[in-house]
Amino acid sequence: MQDSQTLLDKITALSPEQVVEVEHFVEFLTHRARKQEALGRLLTLAPSLEDARAGCQSEDEIHAEVTAARTLRQSHRNGS
Repeated sequence: MQDSQTLLDKITALSPEQVVEVEHFVEFLTHRARKQEALGRLLTLAPSLEDARAGCQSEDEIHAEVTAARTLRQSHRNGS
């Protein structure tokens, strides 16, 4: 691997347009590294998220509970 000074010398020798290209490439590499880090954190959390979801109800189950609660409330209102 080259040292920083050698790389800096090569960049300094480039035209201004090429320096802009190098800057864009460095930004791309930085962005890609951040995305990979974020994906790694997400994958680390994925099992916990899946475990948390294990106790969740389906839409049908929620709908059934809401319907039952409404029916019960209505029967109390009617004095049944």
